[in-house]
Amino acid sequence: MMTQQALEKYLWGAATLLRGLIDAGDYKQYIFPLLFYKRICDVYDEEYQNALKESGGDLKFAEFAENHRFQIPKGAHWKHTRENTKNVGVAIEKAMRQIEKANPDTLFGIFGDAQWTNKDRLSDETLINLMEHFSSETLSIKNVPNDELGQGYEFLIKKFADDSGHTAAEFYTNRTVVHLMTLIMDPKPGESIYDPTCGSGGMLLSCVNKLKDDGKEYRSLKLYGQELNLMTSAIARMNMFLHGIEDFKIVRGDTLKHPAFLEKDKLKQFNIILANPPYSIKSWNRAEFEKDPYGRNIYGTPPQGTADYAFQQHIIKSLDEKNGRCAILWPHGVLFRDAEAEMRKKMIAADVVEAVIGLGPNLFYNSPMEACILVCNKGKKKDRREKIIFINAVNDVRRESAFSYLTDDHVAKIHKAFVGFKDIDGFAKVIPAPSILANNGNLNIALYVSNVQQKNGNGDVHLKDMVLAWQKGSESLRNVMAGLFKALEKNS
Repeated sequence: MMTQQALEKYLWGAATLLRGLIDAGDYKQYIFPLLFYKRICDVYDEEYQNALKESGGDLKFAEFAENHRFQIPKGAHWKHTRENTKNVGVAIEKAMRQIEKANPDTLFGIFGDAQWTNKDRLSDETLINLMEHFSSETLSIKNVPNDELGQGYEFLIKKFADDSGHTAAEFYTNRTVVHLMTLIMDPKPGESIYDPTCGSGGMLLSCVNKLKDDGKEYRSLKLYGQELNLMTSAIARMNMFLHGIEDFKIVRGDTLKHPAFLEKDKLKQFNIILANPPYSIKSWNRAEFEKDPYGRNIYGTPPQGTADYAFQQHIIKSLDEKNGRCAILWPHGVLFRDAEAEMRKKMIAADVVEAVIGLGPNLFYNSPMEACILVCNKGKKKDRREKIIFINAVNDVRRESAFSYLTDDHVAKIHKAFVGFKDIDGFAKVIPAPSILANNGNLNIALYVSNVQQKNGNGDVHLKDMVLAWQKGSESLRNVMAGLFKALEKNS
């Protein structure tokens, strides 16, 4: 059985064979499909040998479909593809398509759309080297159990994210933040979990891992995800299978344009939604959303310049009416931008917002901006109704080797504050919803709880007072400028 360290070295060794040949952001298109291909073939062989033992050497019995999780057609097995020395990419692609066709309900399209036959990208020699590298270890369940391979896969996802810079955001969210969001959601056995922009599926798997860690029945969770990018959605599906998860549905598609999960022509509703939507999308169909057939514009139609509240409203509309809850990772702009004020006020008035949690900088990949978690709940407990807790954890972040993350202590501190739902000096504040609405629905955390103080001649002045003064000054400046422009128009 491989150690975790040996597994990670083996997996990353495949990626190093591509250095200098293709961009780091494209490694995943080739490495993940080959890894998955090798895994399912090795597991098929393992199942075949187990069936042989069980049947006393009956070859026909060992080939029965019932004895195998996935079917590997004749000639499509890894060992056959490995025999090719010319047009290797053609052989790989042919085998992968045959396997997809033989498993239409589970593996259709799972190998993505990599350019295997483009020798200008990857020569026969490079592909042979990749296959030989993967062939150096047996990826059977006995040698590499699902949990270990799943961890190795997650390691590889993070390494690709670290290596590829700005391309990482589309398929990877900081795992320490995901862990915090999962704790806040507190998934229960049998619940449905949904991620409308699921990337590589890490948020869905985080819920599985929490139940595993708690010793609870994780296989009863129902997992759903939608992802726009074809290769990324394929990676998410592979991620599930390699973790040993089978009860899931991940669909490729545009969540705003064509939501994948419907029941009786209405949006399917879920117990938990976790997401890190793409922020401030400008190229989206605002006119279509204005007359949305699924009624997702419950609070209004967002401006063309940012689709954030289109995603937010899709999420709230997709929550179970009794206990639906969500934790969504956003940049802070969603909390206070003027263009979204009316929608924000309606969301607060509907009493679905439960918590606003401010996180530190650099927790978005390749971006220094600060993140926040917007927690909504359609089944608020009685003592939390018409109240919102603001948690200012902007200083609770650690940065090492150019990467930022939350320590276990940070996560525990923030989670404890959320669960306690009480004021904590300089860290958390419970504010009545009417007070926030009176402040034009502004959810800017610094207005309600500050962990920074500035001295002046009269004593301590909290940051929230400075922010309020800044906002008032900005409003005054806007009014002055508007007056000047009007005067100029009259005189022109």
